[in-house]
Amino acid sequence: MDDEKTITEQAMDTITTAVEATKDAAVTAVKKVKKAAKKVAKKVAPKKAKKASKKKAAKKSSKKAAKKTSKKSAKKTAKKASKKTAKKVAKKKKAKKAER
Repeated sequence: MDDEKTITEQAMDTITTAVEATKDAAVTAVKKVKKAAKKVAKKVAPKKAKKASKKKAAKKSSKKAAKKTSKKSAKKTAKKASKKTAKKVAKKKKAKKAER
């Protein structure tokens, strides 16, 4: 301690240096916590994004599958209907020939 400075000045100096040191320590601690939080967020976020993308992909694939099955069933019914009408027409022609 300096003999030239009064006790109050010396006390104020030590208090200000302590305050500055604690402030610096707090700032570095906050920076470290933010950095750690970012790392955790990077690790956690892709998993959530993957789950969400899987759900979206599942929805899309189910919609596509539904469209495909509806198209296929529509084609099948159209083919069946055309075959039935062709058979009916053939029967009518045979009936007309039999009448002659």
